[in-house]
Amino acid sequence: MSPTTRRPEGRRHCGIATTHDPKRRRSGARPFALFLALSLIQGIGAAAHAQEILVSVAISLKDATEELGREFQRTHPGVTLQYNFGASGDLQKQIEAGAPVDLFISAGQKQIDELEKQGLLRAESRRVFARNVLTLIVPGDSRLDLRGPADLLRPQVQRVAIGNPKTVPAGQYAEESLRSLGLWEALRPKLVFAENVRQALEYVARGEVDAGFVYATDAAMRAGGIKEAGRPPQESYAPVAYPGAIIAASRHPALAQAFMDLLLGPAGQQILARWGFQPPLGLSR
Repeated sequence: MSPTTRRPEGRRHCGIATTHDPKRRRSGARPFALFLALSLIQGIGAAAHAQEILVSVAISLKDATEELGREFQRTHPGVTLQYNFGASGDLQKQIEAGAPVDLFISAGQKQIDELEKQGLLRAESRRVFARNVLTLIVPGDSRLDLRGPADLLRPQVQRVAIGNPKTVPAGQYAEESLRSLGLWEALRPKLVFAENVRQALEYVARGEVDAGFVYATDAAMRAGGIKEAGRPPQESYAPVAYPGAIIAASRHPALAQAFMDLLLGPAGQQILARWGFQPPLGLSR
């Protein structure tokens, strides 16, 4: 998909088979009843071991979440994880529309705040488990000597990719930073709005834009096709915090909580660190 300016955002059936033995017409009722009871118990047990949870996750966490999921399934045999990756704002809208999500992991507090106001979350389950920072990137073969956001005003820079601030936290942080630095209005004509932070990353990597704002973890993942040109001052935007919360309508809240516990525990924090995420304030590895 080529970039365009100002693009708006977008069980089991358990059956019981029996046989008829004419030699047991008189005495077969009780054994059959016992068989039926045992079969039902076994069926219930099998269903319990085949539970499936749906986790909606900010796309900047995709790779880390997939590794976390493998660790979770190793310690929870029989549990299946289904992922729904996307921009946090789009995931929020899906939950508001009734999507059968068990756990929501956002790249921003705003989306969690909105769901909590509507009573769609278990507020007591809400926890921040990781942090990140913004970075300015250019294509790997770019000859532009950019050192920071102010250099984007140069005439040689014609297009700059950011996530759509309406739905993409990375775009919201980028807008906040550019406004704080007094650059937003001057740069607006150059901005290309991406549907999520990974799309902004790909626009830069493919050379379809001159620069873009992504998270440092995204830049590290795609190091071969891009290079960092500088980071906006961290005081120019709110801390990039990743909160998670259990959805109020979750069918498997205990499993959702177990996944949250993994995110906050030593094993989960080690995995997140390998992907470049920082621990939340007050939590050391």
